[in-house]
Amino acid sequence: MSSTASKQWTSRSIGSNWQHYIFYTLIRFGGKQMAYALLLFVVLYYVLFRPSVRNRSIHYLKRRFPGRNPLLMLWDSYLLSLGIGRILVDRAVLGILGPGKLDVSLEGKSDLAELMAEGRGLIMVTAHVGCWQLAMSSLSALDIQVNLLIHRDEGDLDRHFFEHGGEKPPYRIIDPTGYLGGTLEMLQVLKNGELLCIMGDRNMGGEGSTVAVNFLGSTVELPFSPYKLASATGAPVAVIFPYRSESGGYALHVANIIRVPKDLGRASDAYLPYAMEFVAALERFVSEHPYQFFNFYDMWSPVSPAKMRGTKEFTS
Repeated sequence: MSSTASKQWTSRSIGSNWQHYIFYTLIRFGGKQMAYALLLFVVLYYVLFRPSVRNRSIHYLKRRFPGRNPLLMLWDSYLLSLGIGRILVDRAVLGILGPGKLDVSLEGKSDLAELMAEGRGLIMVTAHVGCWQLAMSSLSALDIQVNLLIHRDEGDLDRHFFEHGGEKPPYRIIDPTGYLGGTLEMLQVLKNGELLCIMGDRNMGGEGSTVAVNFLGSTVELPFSPYKLASATGAPVAVIFPYRSESGGYALHVANIIRVPKDLGRASDAYLPYAMEFVAALERFVSEHPYQFFNFYDMWSPVSPAKMRGTKEFTS
């Protein structure tokens, strides 16, 4: 199965270009609080009158909050949508007003520095939680080249924070739709002792590049390429989750360190335990930050029987 055929998600914004510019203008002349105020009503409109918005969040919410009545589920959808809205505002604030307007910190800096000092590069596996762009900006404290595997849909209107000022990205972007899914580039990055960041909760490749694990009570297919790269290169894996604190600042939390044995080969089952470690950490995160998980699609859609046979339970 091709990546196009298997890809169910999209990175495109649901807003139009002029709607984005309204928020950008408010930020420039009134700061983030004015943008936050407008956001309260915009999100309310979308949640109440755009069923597609509620449908995009229901797959996660019904598993994170099983047994909720419809009214509480509507409130959950509002809070989740407000969460992603605030993060998009903050991302624009970083680019328009500068880093001084947001508190961004790197937790576990010394731990990451020690891993980098091993000289085999470092694979950071993260998820669509919090605001990864703001958190990635904190990695400059490590004084190392950061490389990010990321796909961006054509026509996506959401600007990366550095695009507001016409600046170059603070990290090197590797396109997963390129030759061999960017594998050769990623191997070279690790060989150079650099930092490679990969999303562990969303499949960038075809069906054969995933393993099936249990997440929030149902089966999902997640990529095992980060752990395969770790086995091939000897690089350690750091599970990293960015999150927005109650005070409105951002932090990059080191949730787990995974060591993958060398030369496990090509069989997907060999990498299942490490994908399970990642998912266990992700379950702990969504337990603590339920409105900061932003995979707005049905990642629990039915999987093939072969994948189902490989599914194992885990405890978080």
